[in-house]
Amino acid sequence: MTSPSPEPADKKIGGLEFILLMGLVQALQALAVDSMLPALGEMARELGSRDPNERQLVVGVFLIFSGLGCLVPGALADRFGRRPVLLGCIAAYVICSTACGLVQNFTQLLVLRAMVGFACAGLAVLPAAIIRDLHEGDRMARMQSTVSMVFMIVPMIAPSVGQAILLMASWRWIFGVMALMGTALAIWISLRLPETLRREYRQPISLPNIGRSMIEVTTTRAALGYVFGMALIQSAMFGYINSCQQLVGEHFGAGTRFPLIFAGMAMVMACTNFINSRIVMRFGARRVSHTALVVYIATSALQFYMATRPDETLWQFVPMMTLNMCLLGFLGANFSSIALQPFARKAGAASSAQAFIRMVLASWLGAMIGQAFDGTARPLAAALLTAGCGCLALILYSEKGELFRRRNPPGTTYPIA
Repeated sequence: MTSPSPEPADKKIGGLEFILLMGLVQALQALAVDSMLPALGEMARELGSRDPNERQLVVGVFLIFSGLGCLVPGALADRFGRRPVLLGCIAAYVICSTACGLVQNFTQLLVLRAMVGFACAGLAVLPAAIIRDLHEGDRMARMQSTVSMVFMIVPMIAPSVGQAILLMASWRWIFGVMALMGTALAIWISLRLPETLRREYRQPISLPNIGRSMIEVTTTRAALGYVFGMALIQSAMFGYINSCQQLVGEHFGAGTRFPLIFAGMAMVMACTNFINSRIVMRFGARRVSHTALVVYIATSALQFYMATRPDETLWQFVPMMTLNMCLLGFLGANFSSIALQPFARKAGAASSAQAFIRMVLASWLGAMIGQAFDGTARPLAAALLTAGCGCLALILYSEKGELFRRRNPPGTTYPIA
């Protein structure tokens, strides 16, 4: 199977620059989440929030609306091209982030966080569609893993950036940093990124087309298990992100060490994305991700056992949670590339539909997991184990009961420079 190369463009971008740019575009969403974490308590106090778990909504509302917005940018990008839609999403991100720094109460902040989340939907959907325009098969999985390595740089440093801002200025300046980064990336895209969507692949915008894409994604057996399975895995991770400041910073007593611990966990996760990008072409996306899922379930079972003990410590929790996060490096990019394989001519719409399902389900369940925080690690550990087992059942459905088999030969790639 081969894919036509993208239409000619007057802009040329090298492979390394392309990887860096796509990774940083996706990282805008991570910056909007992880830089908030050290400041959640201070935001809630200053803006009048009283419920201790209510601070999680600054993250939870953002993630929910990121999922709800995922249907929009893919359809627009399939009609008008990737570049203009991507630039429009970043412009909305910059404007809404700036407004977040000016709010006067907690309700205003949540409304604007919902708007930033909706704008961020395109930043999650469009890089995957752009990569699918240029790559397929295991090569697409390798490219997505390489992009994820760049993406993971921001979760490594974002909490520390937020903590540093708190030491020098108000939490409101965190939103200013978000706006500045978005502006810089918009300029870079305008100058360097070519349009990757072929003219003959452009699709009209219509509700029936969007509906057909949703139906196709949810009825294509080869993709369905990977989309819903990844949603379950992500929901447990979102539950951790929602509650990690309370769990790690307060319950386990990390305090001001919390950003450094979070950064260390993200750094190890970035290393696994690098390893995945090196081995996926040799072993195949299915073999790598299926093996990682089995190990994830075993790790989650051990983590659940440790969480039920009354004397679990920070340095028992952190290594196990880090290992679970590392295994995501072997799941996310591979699951995404496998799920998009049946949709070469509708990569934008399919990416949107899949991201919509994945993000809405994961953010909703993640918010529930976060709100279940009871001062211990038990709710999170139970969620990790349940998500892993549910994901395995869904993958078995998509693969008709057979794991570890490499079904596709290495795909064809078309260089953009």
